[in-house]
Amino acid sequence: MNEKYKATLKSAETEDWLDYHVIRPFCYYLSCFFARFDIHPNTVTIASMFIGAASAFFFAHGSFYYEHGWGIVYNIIAIVLLMVADILDCTDGQLARMTGKKSRMGRILDGVAGFTWFFPIYAALIYRFYLHHDIEFGWLGISNTTTNTLIATAVVFVLAYVSGIRGLAGQQRLADYYIQVHLFFLKGEKGSELDNSERQREIYENMPSDASWVERLFQKSYIDYTLKQEQVTPQFQRLMARLRERYGSADNIPQSVRDTFRRHSLPLMKWNGLLTYNFRSAWLFLFCLLDIPAMNFLFETFIMWLLYLYVKGRHERFSRQIAEELSFFNTLSSQQIVNT
Repeated sequence: MNEKYKATLKSAETEDWLDYHVIRPFCYYLSCFFARFDIHPNTVTIASMFIGAASAFFFAHGSFYYEHGWGIVYNIIAIVLLMVADILDCTDGQLARMTGKKSRMGRILDGVAGFTWFFPIYAALIYRFYLHHDIEFGWLGISNTTTNTLIATAVVFVLAYVSGIRGLAGQQRLADYYIQVHLFFLKGEKGSELDNSERQREIYENMPSDASWVERLFQKSYIDYTLKQEQVTPQFQRLMARLRERYGSADNIPQSVRDTFRRHSLPLMKWNGLLTYNFRSAWLFLFCLLDIPAMNFLFETFIMWLLYLYVKGRHERFSRQIAEELSFFNTLSSQQIVNT
């Protein structure tokens, strides 16, 4: 099982400890089950989206402090549903690699799956705060009036927007990008799913006239997804431009350059992994069980944002360093040609 299991992974280097030793092995057996019944990876992805979104109904309920025993039950159901959604979201990729049923639509669906969970979940948490906020009001010494409730809920809505749209979405988008970047330098273009907005726009413009509106919608959203990844990584884009300028095809990049990039990128993968599902969801579960879900928005807005800035800053710094070294050697080589 060990070698077969490893063959279903993108790379052990981009997996955190929990995923590699617990979640991914379980997903491997689940992939074997789905493959036996010829279930398509995209079907698994869509199922994960619906199950994750369904957890929002149960997250909207208060926990023990407000709804006592049934509140705990509702929140545990919410946690289990979201964990199942994540397991299925991990399984789809392993299933695709196991069966060879990889597709552009599968890549797009995989990129947006997590967002379809958290939009309804965040809306449910805002509604939950509107109904249950005695703990927070008690801490702040706020009287529980209708006006204060509406004002506080509006503040929580803003925090949810910042932490969700400006925080979680951007952080997971960047984390996914850095995983694909690492795989690109580790395994080459065929071993990663490193996409760019220019290529995705070409695909959209050349889609056949009979392509469904759903496929067009997803492809157009994926252009925006990849474009935002590029906009927040200017130094890495500069490095890629230098590499294309010097070596042309990605396949021509020397192993020494790949090894240099990997040496810088590998230590960052453990921090990058914290921007993905496991770490942040553990805090979401804790805050919900403690009946203070609004704290999740503060955690996402400040703590996760600092982590995001740290990961992005380190990646941009070593990308700039490698790009400058390539520019130096380009200049040196040109001077040597002139001298000869």
